[in-house]
Amino acid sequence: MAPPHRSARVAVLASSAQRSRSDRYPSRVRSSTVRRLILAGLVLLSLALLTIAFRSPTGGALHDIQGYGSSALRPFQVAAERVARPFRDAYNYVSTLADAKSENKKLREEVRNWRAQALVTLAAQKQNDSLKSLLNFEQGPAYPKDYRAVNASVISFPSGPFDEQLTISAGTSSGVKLLAPVMSADGLVGHVTNVGPATARVTLITDPDSSVAAVDLTTKVTGLIRHGQGNTLILDRVPKEAVVTKGNVIVTEGTRDRRYPDLYPYGLPIGQVLSVGRSDIASFLTVQVTPFANLGSLDAVAVLVSTKPAPSLP
Repeated sequence: MAPPHRSARVAVLASSAQRSRSDRYPSRVRSSTVRRLILAGLVLLSLALLTIAFRSPTGGALHDIQGYGSSALRPFQVAAERVARPFRDAYNYVSTLADAKSENKKLREEVRNWRAQALVTLAAQKQNDSLKSLLNFEQGPAYPKDYRAVNASVISFPSGPFDEQLTISAGTSSGVKLLAPVMSADGLVGHVTNVGPATARVTLITDPDSSVAAVDLTTKVTGLIRHGQGNTLILDRVPKEAVVTKGNVIVTEGTRDRRYPDLYPYGLPIGQVLSVGRSDIASFLTVQVTPFANLGSLDAVAVLVSTKPAPSLP
């Protein structure tokens, strides 16, 4: 049997433990209630302050309090501004850089399109200028009688250093004939050596196998235009006693004998005398001629087609 004082102590401990457990829940309820009341009070106070702020005049105690509060919070606002500024600047930099790249790409595309359009326009204008020059040639005094012009574009140039032929965009369907003379607006280019329905091949006067009967307009000295060094021509077969001067104009001589008609009519401009040389061991003068036509840069040419009826066979 337990002593009396031990029973009393157990009873007291049990009694205190039970009271502490029963006191926990009311304290939690009170804390939650207090928090709700404080939150409700703050909401009501905020609404009241907003109402007073909107209804109160611009100068008053409330506005003074707001000013003091704003002044008190100013250092925190400045600090927050300084902290946020690098991030804001970095964002603005990245955003601006992305916009600049997009704008730059758009501008490059626009420039590319404008450049292509400008090149097309320039090429068309250059070809148009060449055709206008050919028209002026056709209406000028140097244009031969009994011939009509078939204007054509140059579609291919010599393929190598030893190739002196080009292709034009006109053929038999346009009236182009074999051996027909070919002119630029500046001077003689060559003659047709191969012709198809829509295109034709032209052999230039700089071809080693080409020879053109020519005459000096000033001195009436005659000779044969042949291939020379570089982009020049030579007036060959000129006697040493003949007088040929630098700067004289050389044109086609035309047909001397009707039994042997020449490919080229009289008076087609060929070039200008660049130099005249004499040699003791040479039988003829060395007359160097610069062609009027820029044979390495032709855009359009005119094929001269005879309008004379073909001679009837006996």
